[in-house]
Amino acid sequence: MNLLKQSVTQSGFSSFLGAEPVKSSPGEIELIIPLKEELTQHHGFAHGAVVGAAADNACAWAAASVAGDVVTSSYTLQLLAPAIGNRLRAHGKVIKKSKRQVSVHANVFAEDETNSKLVATALASIAIVEKDS
Repeated sequence: MNLLKQSVTQSGFSSFLGAEPVKSSPGEIELIIPLKEELTQHHGFAHGAVVGAAADNACAWAAASVAGDVVTSSYTLQLLAPAIGNRLRAHGKVIKKSKRQVSVHANVFAEDETNSKLVATALASIAIVEKDS
């Protein structure tokens, strides 16, 4: 988990979002993004790009936990409901790891002190970064 937190602090965008891993095991990650006003859209709920970033980070960090250095090659996001709350919680789980990529699924929840609602789901292909010889 310390290596993951170090990776987050080196990512300018993840740091800007305030993304923080809260649970990690091989092939799985859970992260929180506090929702501040700068991350909302004109109706006051989380901007879709922020929801997408939560899903993308959950997928990439879950993949990294089993594959090392990775980058997202693609993801599909389905927004299911407005993300109303004071934080986003994203859970990423590896579906399958192959030699060059990792397939990952993520769910994103909008939460407050008493409620948690599924607001998005994603499927991602995460590319394993090959080291130059």
